[in-house]
Amino acid sequence: MSLPVLSQRLLRWWQPRKGLAIAEASIIGIVAALSAVLLKVGSGWLGAWRVHTSHIFPAWLALPVVGLVFGYLAGWLVQRFAPEASGSGIPQVKANLANVPTQLSWRVAAVKLLSAMIVIGSGITLGRQGPTVQVGASLAAGMSRFVPTSPDHRRQMIAAGAGAGLAAAFNAPLAGVIFIIEELLQDLSGITLGTAIVASFIGGVVSRLLGGRSLQLNLQLMHFSSQFSLPELPFFLLLGVLAGLLGALFNRGIVFSIKFYQRLHISLPLKVALAGFISGIVVAILPEYFRNNTGLREYIITGDSNASVAAIAFIAQFILTLIAFGSGAPGGLFAPSLILGSCLGHFVGVWEAHLLGIGSLPTYALAGMGGFFSAVSKVPITAIVIVFEMTTDFNLVLPLMIVAVVAYLVADKVMPGSLYDTLLQLKGITLTKVASAEAILTTLTARDVMQQQVETLDADMTLEETKQAFSSSHHRGFPVVQNSKLVGIVTQSDLTKTPNRNLPNETLLKAIMNPAPITVTPLHNLSNVLYLLDRYQISRLPVIDRRKLIGIITRADIIRAEADHLNGGNVTPTPQAEPSYIVYQTRSPSIGRGRLLVPIANPETAATLLQIATAIARDRHYEIECVQIMLVSRHSSPCETPVRTAKSRRLLRHAEVLAKKWRIPLHTQIRVAHDPAQAILETIKERHIDMILMGWKGNTSTPGRIFGNVVDTIIRQATCEVILVKLSNSQESIVKSQLSEITFTPQFNRWLIPTAGGPNAKFAMKLLPALLTLGNEPEIHLTQVFKPSDLRPDMQILDQAIHQLMRHRQLSRNVFVATPVQADSVSEGVINLVKHKGFDVVILGATREGLLQQAIQGNIPEAIASGVESTVILVRGAINT
Repeated sequence: MSLPVLSQRLLRWWQPRKGLAIAEASIIGIVAALSAVLLKVGSGWLGAWRVHTSHIFPAWLALPVVGLVFGYLAGWLVQRFAPEASGSGIPQVKANLANVPTQLSWRVAAVKLLSAMIVIGSGITLGRQGPTVQVGASLAAGMSRFVPTSPDHRRQMIAAGAGAGLAAAFNAPLAGVIFIIEELLQDLSGITLGTAIVASFIGGVVSRLLGGRSLQLNLQLMHFSSQFSLPELPFFLLLGVLAGLLGALFNRGIVFSIKFYQRLHISLPLKVALAGFISGIVVAILPEYFRNNTGLREYIITGDSNASVAAIAFIAQFILTLIAFGSGAPGGLFAPSLILGSCLGHFVGVWEAHLLGIGSLPTYALAGMGGFFSAVSKVPITAIVIVFEMTTDFNLVLPLMIVAVVAYLVADKVMPGSLYDTLLQLKGITLTKVASAEAILTTLTARDVMQQQVETLDADMTLEETKQAFSSSHHRGFPVVQNSKLVGIVTQSDLTKTPNRNLPNETLLKAIMNPAPITVTPLHNLSNVLYLLDRYQISRLPVIDRRKLIGIITRADIIRAEADHLNGGNVTPTPQAEPSYIVYQTRSPSIGRGRLLVPIANPETAATLLQIATAIARDRHYEIECVQIMLVSRHSSPCETPVRTAKSRRLLRHAEVLAKKWRIPLHTQIRVAHDPAQAILETIKERHIDMILMGWKGNTSTPGRIFGNVVDTIIRQATCEVILVKLSNSQESIVKSQLSEITFTPQFNRWLIPTAGGPNAKFAMKLLPALLTLGNEPEIHLTQVFKPSDLRPDMQILDQAIHQLMRHRQLSRNVFVATPVQADSVSEGVINLVKHKGFDVVILGATREGLLQQAIQGNIPEAIASGVESTVILVRGAINT
């Protein structure tokens, strides 16, 4: 049996099947339960130690100090090792399941587990149930990476891990399943429901066996019985209304608290430490039973307290939870919601007892728990099931349902939408429902996937000019515009018919074009677009808005959108990162005619990039703008995150030395950002950049220290001139050996310029005189690749290019060599020529929709850059907007 056949059989054996999915869900349930028990035991031990310490030392000293120290430690762990572990964790899980890039891994699980244990044990009023959801999901995500399954299967396993974590935290298996369906996935498919049930059941059973009964709320332990009678109905309705109103107020307070902490502009450890310190002071002032959150909850429910105690507990828990959660401390809202609900229910129950004297205080407290939980989390079914599973009291179901549903309706009216969605929106993430593969064609429109930069021809062009445009491009057709409005389309088949019509070369394009092309509007969905492509057997359609051409859509664009969905990509607009933040900058006198931007990402290539930049700046009388980008997690704001700039400033000072030597004005800046591409585009706009020069790895599938997909974004969206430089292996070794001497000069003498007469090939020609100063004895070869069937290649374009270069620089004709190459493809011809002739540099001019699009998709420039040892420079002219 051959190796390929064996590998295919192994892959088929590992593909997600129902039995394998159930086995994986079982393991996830066990692991999630163990982590939940560990969190419960660890936080309980730390909490007991804290309470014991408050008896040895004065409470007003011990509790604030413990909160301060433990809070700082937990915040430091999160910020240093896993910023994704801040907060409750449920919004992160929900975002990941919606295909938003959010990290879930074993590292996140470990940091979340340890930091939540420290936070809860320190007395900060947050719960452990939210963290167990993220821990379970992260553990499932880490395990799923070992099995080559589909993205949908991986999402189902992550959801199962989240449900198992919740089930283990509450000892409520049904609640874990309902929470997945109601909040996380909103999916009732067989495999999702099956894996969720298995993981949640095992998680709940293992947790109960190892950790005991959660929250100590079982009837046999409480020694009370719930009851409900018809005269109490108005009071339960009132309790539902109050829970809804106060729950909505609580959610608004959470949002306000987060924004308030953001305005403080301090690091996460300091925020959590501040929350712990304040919590310690407040709890030290309150009665002793407030130091144990679980004990407080039981104290309220059992009915041994009075209305004043319940009111004080509600106000204290309300304020302390807002202070704690807004800081970003790793803890959840489930437990605080239950405490607040029990206090509210107890308060209403006391007044009912004064008026009617027929109700049961524990019944009101437990119904209030479900109502407030429902109002805050907007999951009424989950709230009902959680409280019921914790009490196993069927008499409680009816009042619990009344309060939970009324509270949900009132809260959603006052503050619509999920709290978790609102928390994600504060981070710039807006969730949309994940569509099925079939629904992609009906939910996405032409505007979502079309190419906005379109290469067009003018209606007043002559037939000869049209033929030249087709010969210098790989396109088989062009939209024809007049005054920015689409007036027709011309294809290669239209040109092949011209000899039969005996049309002179001076014939205008409008005479041979199709004046009534098939078009679509930006609002057409992909299903309609695909129908038109099939109906008329064409490969692309212009997208017009009131006759104005705004884009073009092809079959490849539709296939790419579907592939992104199948691969777990987010085919909807990506969330907007926060604006970058400048933490360091220097300015020189602005005496140049323009500005050249050099993003510095790699110290080993910075020297050569700066040498090339200075050569261009001297030739064009430009100023140089150097920028270093420091990336921070999307879970922290660039303007709030502390960074160390010593190394970055050292590299920028080297650039200043080089610029001073050549007497070129140089400006520097360091930006803190979520997204490097966005930071570069912001710099281009703010500093009015005319040209950008940046390093390039030679392909987009292997990103460098910063640049990878960043190059794709810049080359698509930057309106200024773009120059990408991929250094040769020998050049990189020279740089590494001479890092201490940033003033060395790279030796670029033998140049190869493939040209086909396109607009960016002309831009490359204009750039060449400046680049030639980087060598001592320049030798320039211009080449054009012809098909092997072309027996007599047309050398006119090569001769025109040589004459153009000689006008720009006083060089003899002997310096230039015209070299036609016959090959089946451009990349093959250029690679073979470079290997035989040994050129130092290859310059490629990229058209926006021809060579540029292939550069992004990884064809001609990527093939040349990876196939030759020489330095490769890819240039693209400015885009007129």
